[in-house]
Amino acid sequence: MNDISIKTFPGGVHPPENKTQSTTTAIASVPLFNQYILPLNQHSGTPGKPRVKPGDKVLKGQILARAASFVSAPVHAPTSGTILSISAHTVPHPSGLSEDCIILQSDGMDQWCELSPTPDYQQIEAQQLVDQIYDAGVVGLGGAGFPAAVKMASRKDGKIHTLIVNGAECEPYITADDMLMRERANQIIGGIDILKHLLNLKQVLIGIEDNKPEAIAAMKAACADRCYDVITVPTKYPSGDAQRLIYMLTGKEVPNDARSVDIGMLCYNVGTLAAIHDAVIEGKPLISRITTLTGQALSQPQNVEALIGTPINNLLTVAGINRKKLHNLVLGGPMMGFSLDSTDAPIIKTTNCLIAATSQEFPPAPPAQACIRCGICAEACPCSLLPQQLLWHAQAQNNEQLIHHNLFDCIECGACSYVCPSNIPLVQYYRASKDTIRILEAKHAKSERSKQRFEFRQERQEQEKAEKEAKRKANAERAAKLKAAKANAAQTNGKTEDDPVKAAIERAKARKAAAAGNAGTTKPALSPEQKELKIQLSMARAQLKKTQRALAQAEASGNAHIEKLHANLGMLQNQVDKLQKDFDHLPSGTAKTPPPPADNKKLKIEHALAKAELRKAERAYAEALEKNSADRDALKDKADECRNKLEKLEKQLPSASTSPRPQASKPSLSDEAKKL
Repeated sequence: MNDISIKTFPGGVHPPENKTQSTTTAIASVPLFNQYILPLNQHSGTPGKPRVKPGDKVLKGQILARAASFVSAPVHAPTSGTILSISAHTVPHPSGLSEDCIILQSDGMDQWCELSPTPDYQQIEAQQLVDQIYDAGVVGLGGAGFPAAVKMASRKDGKIHTLIVNGAECEPYITADDMLMRERANQIIGGIDILKHLLNLKQVLIGIEDNKPEAIAAMKAACADRCYDVITVPTKYPSGDAQRLIYMLTGKEVPNDARSVDIGMLCYNVGTLAAIHDAVIEGKPLISRITTLTGQALSQPQNVEALIGTPINNLLTVAGINRKKLHNLVLGGPMMGFSLDSTDAPIIKTTNCLIAATSQEFPPAPPAQACIRCGICAEACPCSLLPQQLLWHAQAQNNEQLIHHNLFDCIECGACSYVCPSNIPLVQYYRASKDTIRILEAKHAKSERSKQRFEFRQERQEQEKAEKEAKRKANAERAAKLKAAKANAAQTNGKTEDDPVKAAIERAKARKAAAAGNAGTTKPALSPEQKELKIQLSMARAQLKKTQRALAQAEASGNAHIEKLHANLGMLQNQVDKLQKDFDHLPSGTAKTPPPPADNKKLKIEHALAKAELRKAERAYAEALEKNSADRDALKDKADECRNKLEKLEKQLPSASTSPRPQASKPSLSDEAKKL
């Protein structure tokens, strides 16, 4: 144990404690209720994003909403059951407004999901340990609700050397931390051990107010074999504020624009440390917390371990609420808490106390009177501010002077309002002024961003305009130089300025004369019959090459269609030869073939019938090949016979030898051949 000298911070007040009412019994457990209401935002930072949908079956400890950003925390199921809806519901907030909540219907089984405890946490990496705390949804249980793992972000710099354990619990009525230290000191020490290993701490200071002797004794006994200092501090509100406690234990002050980690210190509430122990050693997420139920309207004031999401109305029933006596329901303590308009709201991770007060216990606030400039508020301020001047500037909405007088250093403890003889709600003025300044600063920041974007756009447009102008000038200079060079060349060759035009005319005349001269040597044009026959010949050759390639591929791969391809190849080769023979014997020229005489009409009819018969025979043969029919040879002979007959008729017709083969005589290929 080190000899620690206690420093005293300025100001502070000593309101009636009213703590004994809820410390007469041990921490009680509450029965399982039918429905739980889980707000997506139970912490400082970004609300969680749901991972479930209505109708889903969930187990106790299962993640219902994941963290949406770095400064965020997941939400877990407090018991097993069914998701009824994800909708707006009343939440514990001074505004009384609704927020998105997950409504869980309990199945009464209270069945846990699979947990991942890490009792031997010294053997895993530091980042994995931090991730486990982050995934467990552990936040500051002293009231701020800041994600616990985020506060360890500076551990990589290795500059945190001291852990401050906050067990002061200075606000009246609240005894949740007191009872936790009395009954579960080992869990708190286990959480300290985890942080000491994780952050490589050199010093651990545990500050507890002297009005908690049982808690002090329990904590000293729990860390008897460890070099942790349990320090008793004087009872004075607000000694539980992190910066005040750091000053009392170390004598160091946190700068206005800095945090405790910037001076090498980290402050955690005892409830947060117990939750870290459960998250690592037992693998349990944060689904419950110790909550003080007190006030004269309750017949059984006590501390209970309530599941997160339990409706406040159910907890008040457990503590024996007398609704006729209930005048004011306060969430938190009487100094920094706020009144609730409805008991339908649930408890959340930061709910440490519910005060069901009567009208005698919390009478209505008397009307505010004019400030008499007594200065008592300045004497009570633990931050050494000037509440009187802050009030004047807040009423005048003089934001510059409020910032000049360090308004944002106010911790809103309510000490100034408590001692004010004129009953002026000073803290309400300060909170409203802070919100106004934040809104104005956000608008100003948005305006500055818009201004920067506009100026950047203007600069970019000016730059593009300058680049275009420079390019235009460069092109103009290049054109001028080229024109001057051409003029100099023309003068050197003795030509006039009109020479370029004349030269162009001469070149056009030369091309025209060349075209006229070549007209006499042009090859004779093909007749329409030759052109049509040439097109058919090109198409047949293309089909022949395609079939040859398909046959080569089939032979290489052992395809079963080789025989069909051979047959198609033979027909195509015959067709190409016939078309080539017809083309070679067809006389060139543009003269049209004279029409056949009238006495050849009968021969033409026979010729047409023969062509139709040939087409029918070729189709039958192609189908037989495709089906591998047994009569394919007979059909092939039939097709050859029809082809010979047609050729004889074509020789008898005067125009038969000069007319191209009809398109219909082209053999029909099988589907397999077409695909190949």
